[in-house]
Amino acid sequence: MSDESSSPSGPGGDADMTLAFELAALQGLADPNAVFNDARQWTEYVGVVSEKPTYVVTNFTRKHRVRQDFFSGPRGVRESLENVKTQFDTDRHVLVGTSEEDADVAAAAGWEYLPLEQAAEAAGWTLAGDSDTEDHFESSGRDDWP
Repeated sequence: MSDESSSPSGPGGDADMTLAFELAALQGLADPNAVFNDARQWTEYVGVVSEKPTYVVTNFTRKHRVRQDFFSGPRGVRESLENVKTQFDTDRHVLVGTSEEDADVAAAAGWEYLPLEQAAEAAGWTLAGDSDTEDHFESSGRDDWP
């Protein structure tokens, strides 16, 4: 018997998975860094895709100390998902998103789609706005904090 029952289980429960977050989904999480660290326990690869310019994704991930295995760069989401699928050979490829458009792009690229709320519930992640704890760094009014 394997000891997988004691390990954290994510939205799919399948460790041989590549997980991508659409930037808006990542922005909808209370602690993106904690989510990525958690997801690394039960996925092979975790990254970010977006139609936004590269610097927008980079600024967000740096601010939240998110270490991604891949990001869309100058490509669109569909092309990025297609490229990631060829580069990261896992049994499953799952996109966490926030819109019907995200679901359509995932399907077109041959990825599974999981709405943010469903993923958060399955994995025990806190959505932004659901947190009762105050972030003292955010409330300090300082914008020079890394």
